[in-house]
Amino acid sequence: MTIRVPVDLGFSLMQPTRRLIVNADDFGQSAGVNGGIIAAHERGIVTSASLMVRWPAAPGAAAYGKAHPRLAVGLHLDLGEWACRDGVWEPLYEVVPVEDGDAVAAEVARQLASFRRLMSCDPTHIDSHQHTHRKEPVLGIVSALAASLGVPLRSCAPDIFFCGNFYGQTDDGSPLPEILSAAGLLEILRSLPAGITELSCHPGDGDDLNTMYGAERSREVEVLCDPRVRAALPELGIVLCSFKDLRKARTPVE
Repeated sequence: MTIRVPVDLGFSLMQPTRRLIVNADDFGQSAGVNGGIIAAHERGIVTSASLMVRWPAAPGAAAYGKAHPRLAVGLHLDLGEWACRDGVWEPLYEVVPVEDGDAVAAEVARQLASFRRLMSCDPTHIDSHQHTHRKEPVLGIVSALAASLGVPLRSCAPDIFFCGNFYGQTDDGSPLPEILSAAGLLEILRSLPAGITELSCHPGDGDDLNTMYGAERSREVEVLCDPRVRAALPELGIVLCSFKDLRKARTPVE
C-alpha cells in the first residue's frame, strides 16, 4: 500500500499561491559561474541549479551542492553551444551531433553517470544547454530519461510553467539591459501565473567563459541578490521553493 507522507514546505501543492523555483543554469561550467551561482543562492533568490558535468569546474560545483543541500541540483545536459556572430549562428563546440539519436543517447547516459559520480545521487530535475532537448531526437531520449527518474524536464512538466524571460539578450544576441534590473525582474514576477513556475537565470562572476552571454552574468548576480526583489515576494503572493522541495512533497512512502 502506498502512503503519501505530508511534507511541510510552508505551503501546500494544492494552494493557489504562486510558487517560484529560481534555477541557475551552467553550474560547473567555470569557476566564475560557480561563484555567481553560489552568491545568488546564499544572498539572493536562487533555489536550484543545473550542473554541467563535462567541465573542469564541475567537481567544485558538485562539492558545494553536496555540502549545501538547500540548493537542489539537476542535470544540465551539454550537447554543444552555438553563438550568433553577425546574424549567423555558428558552433562554439559540439559534443555529439544532435541529429544522431544513438550518439545522443550514449552521451546522455555518460553525463548522467558523471552526475551520479559527482553528486552521489540522481538529479532533482533535467534541462539542457541552449535548450537542445526541445527537438527530436533529443526530446524523446531525454523525456524517457526524466520519466524513468521521476523528475521534471524543463518545458515538459505539465504542472511547472517555464519562464525564460530573465535573460539580457534577444535571440540574435542584441542587449536587453532593461531586463537585467530589479524593476525588470519584478515586472516578470508580477506576470507569473498561479501554480509552480521555474524561472531560469545565468549568474556568474568574471570573464572566464568564451560565450556570447558574458558581462550580463555579473549583472544577473546583482539583480538576483537585490534586497528589493526578495522583499517584494510576499506582496506578490510568491513563495520560493526548489525542485528538491517538490520532489520531497511528491515522494510516496511504501
